[in-house]
Amino acid sequence: MPANKSIPPMVSVVGNSGSGKTTILEKLIPEIKRRGFKVGTIKHDVHGFDMDKPGKDSWRHKQAGASTTIISSPYQIGMVRDVNRDHDPEELLPLFSNVDIVLAEGFKKGKKPKMEIFRSEISKKLLCKGDENLIALISDENVDIGVPRFSTKDITKVAEFLVKHFDLIPIKNTASSRGF
Repeated sequence: MPANKSIPPMVSVVGNSGSGKTTILEKLIPEIKRRGFKVGTIKHDVHGFDMDKPGKDSWRHKQAGASTTIISSPYQIGMVRDVNRDHDPEELLPLFSNVDIVLAEGFKKGKKPKMEIFRSEISKKLLCKGDENLIALISDENVDIGVPRFSTKDITKVAEFLVKHFDLIPIKNTASSRGF
């Protein structure tokens, strides 16, 4: 399925707490980048978070009542914006117009493609068994649930699978291509 180049494809990496989602993403991001692709990420945190440090100017702007605060430098842009609900990852994808693929950590109940990380020492039950959006399982267990299974140690094959599954073609690196 060719990617719509104005909105990148997204895959959610899901699993129980402690299953290794962040560790897998830390390995998968550079593996996909090595193939010439730009990677964006979303971390779903149902508990809330603070991105800015207390006392910093942008934090002070938010504390003063700004609804949206953007930090801009020659190297990065950061934004903190008030919202009135938890957003579906689909709603966040337009923010990623400058990447080839978005890897999300979480959103296990979402309707986007998912890869589940399963470790029997963390949970005896798969989260996404029977989920039509499950496209792969990352596990060292001998489990067959009708989707490709990859070892937690074989990130190269996971990256190859994603490139093929989403028919990824790298974005041209020009200022006028997409986004910033």
